[in-house]
This record gives sequence, structure tokens and C-alpha cells, in this order.
Amino acid sequence: MRQTHALLLLAALGTGACSFDLNTNPNSPDEIKENPSRSQVSATANGMLISLRQEFADFALDLGILGREAYRFDGSDPRFTGELLTGPLDPGGGAFGGDHWGEEYNSIRTGNNLLAVLSTAQALTAEEQSATSGYVKTLQALDFLMILDTHTEDSIPIDVGTDVTAAPAPFATNSDAWDRVVLLLDQAAAELAAGGSAFPFTLPPGFAGFDTPATFTQFNRALRARVAVYRNQFADALTALAGSFVNAAAPMDLGVYMSYGTGAGDFANSLSIDPQNGENFVHPSIGAGAQLQTDGVSLDRRFLTKTVARQPQSAGGLTSSRGWIRYPSPSSPIPIIKNEELLLLRAEASIGLNDLGTALTDINTVRTLSGGLPALGGFADQTAALNELLYNKVYSLMYEGGHRWIDARHYGRLGSLPIDRPSANPPDVVFSTLPIPNAETLPRQ
Repeated sequence: MRQTHALLLLAALGTGACSFDLNTNPNSPDEIKENPSRSQVSATANGMLISLRQEFADFALDLGILGREAYRFDGSDPRFTGELLTGPLDPGGGAFGGDHWGEEYNSIRTGNNLLAVLSTAQALTAEEQSATSGYVKTLQALDFLMILDTHTEDSIPIDVGTDVTAAPAPFATNSDAWDRVVLLLDQAAAELAAGGSAFPFTLPPGFAGFDTPATFTQFNRALRARVAVYRNQFADALTALAGSFVNAAAPMDLGVYMSYGTGAGDFANSLSIDPQNGENFVHPSIGAGAQLQTDGVSLDRRFLTKTVARQPQSAGGLTSSRGWIRYPSPSSPIPIIKNEELLLLRAEASIGLNDLGTALTDINTVRTLSGGLPALGGFADQTAALNELLYNKVYSLMYEGGHRWIDARHYGRLGSLPIDRPSANPPDVVFSTLPIPNAETLPRQ
């Protein structure tokens, strides 16, 4: 299932033309240059998303393994039960330890290529140029967010130029990189506000309901809230959430998704595999930790609707008896961010501000509607509230983007994740970060 993608827009465009608005020939798109046509702008704008389609599936699986949500028992590649769980993480290639880098930077560079010529696009109105810039910067912020989620070392490049032959961009501190994410999101929000009523291109189906500059801004503010929570800037998170699509009365799955499909030239969701015979498994701790529904017998509805019992399988000393049905079809989309997460982010920000009553309301909304769990009466203190918040984030967001691993690291709880083979040689390790790829570090030496 794992693929290494070239960093060329040409290759990216060739993988998913069915679900994306590409008015040029997807197998031979025009090079983006000064005074681009509407078709060229459309192809490049959608190319930023297309280059991330496989990455989103790999991201959910790999971070799920690192965070003990998932296993992959793949007889042809033991690194899923070896490198990701015992190490050492190898920065020498584009997979496993060296993964979750190239696709994101490809998307960032593609966006920079478009921004460099956008003001010369005579086929676009000033409003359309502004809307396009806001779109590009929002997606670049998402790219950087994914890189920062997987690489916590104090060294990533952020000033990525458009010339692939130029000297490598200097490394920036982790703090500066997060500041760049915030800057991109805030600049994008202002540009989207000046972007008129429509984009000059069509967004893929996963953006339905968020495909105008005004509604796309809600997506932008949702990402801004996630970033603020990750930085413990809880008041900022609540401000951003006020401009997002968070809504306790709306469906929990309302949100923005990465699209997949099975048509000619399209790209299937590689996480959608046979839950009884496929290689992907549920980590036993997910079932062991599930709370009971109001009937006092059934486990958390989120666990029951996303996983299914299967014959026990073992590999490398690991065993699981449950498979994934989170993505039942090869066309099933993967959430980028959804209402359920936003409600929990609002609760998380409220806990950070010691507003436990407001946090309780949002957590109970998710517990009862998504989990079928009984409502809670209150929290004894912030620690109890945070424990319950993190429980719900695991079950509401599992197999969607590594949230268990990211949150455990954020709150200094990596030591609470299970070590399955403590006596093995080598023993299992809970890693806190992936290494910077050699392709980035060696040219700077």
C-alpha cells in the first residue's frame, strides 16, 4: 500500500483526475508560469491536494501504529511491526522513519509556484486572486501542521522556494515554524474575506459545503483552533472556533475531507481493506479501554462502528482479534477536520482555561451522541476533565490522523501508551518524533 511519490505536479495530477477539477490534460498539464490561464490555476490549486491523497492514508496508519491505535501485519514488510515499534527509525528513505515530509513539502512548493505568478493572472479578477491566495496559504498551513505533528525536532525548513535546484532553505526553530503556520492561516483568512463569492476553480467533493471563500474560511478557522490548542493558547483557540463551523446541533461528521474514488485515473482509499483478511488490525488497548454505553453492556458505539471482531492473528509477537471498518469503501473519504473534533477542541480549550462547566457540556454532547455513553455529572478537577477529554478524542478520532499519539505527546503522556513487547530484543519503544530525513540534513552538513 505504501508508495513514494515524486515531487512533481505532473505525477500528482496523474493520480486523481476523476474527483478534482482539472481543465487541462491531467497527464500533461501546462507548466504554471506568468499570466496563467484559469485552467492552469485550477490544475495547480487542485494539485496541492492531489499530492497529499496517499499521504493522508499513510499518515493515519503510521501515526496510528506509533500511537498504539493500529497494527499492520504485513508479511512482505516487517517494518510495520519492527521499525515503527522498536526502531531504529531510518531517516534514509521516503518511508517509515523518513516519511511524512516529501509530499507535504511538494504541496508547499506547488503553492509557492502558484503564489509567485498569481498577481499576473489576467484571467482572474482581483477578488479571485485574493481567494486563490487564501486557499493556497490555508493548505500550506495544513502541510506544515502535518510536518510539525510528525517532526518535533527543532529544525525544519519553512522558507521553501520555487527553484528545486536552489540551495536548501535554512532550518527554522520549532517555535518559528509554528509562528509561520499561524501567519499563513491569518493571512489566508484576510485574503479569503476579500475573495468575493466564489473560487476560480472547483474543489473536490470532500470540500462540499466549504467550497466558497466564505465557507472555506470556516475550515481555515478550524485549523487555526487546532493549532492554538496544540500551543496551549486556549483563548486564541476559542476565538478561532467562533469563526469555524463548530456546532453542537450539527452532525458530528460535518467537515472537510480528503476525497478518494475508484474511477479511471482516480485514487482509492488504501485504508479500506477487507477487515477479516486484510493486513490492518486494531490495537487491543482500544477495545480494553472502551467505556460502556447507557445499557451497561455494550461498548462505546464509536468502537463498535469503526472496528469489527475477526479471527486472532499474530505477527512478531503481537496479536489482535479486531479489524477496521472505519473506511468501508475504497471511495470513503478521510477527515481533515470535522465538527466532532471541533467540539472536543472547544472542550479542551475550556479545560485549559479551567472552565470545566463549558467543557462538560461539549464532552457530554460527544459522549452521548457519538459514543452512546451516559452523560457525566461533573469533573472533580482539571486532571479528571482532561482524562475524559483525551478518552473521547481517542474514540472520536481514531484511525483518522494519529490524534492519540499527538495528544499523548502534547500532554507528556507518551509513557501511558502500551509497550507490547517489553522483553523483546530489542524491546518496543514509544517514539516522540520521526527523524529529519537524510535528504534534508546531509546537504546542510
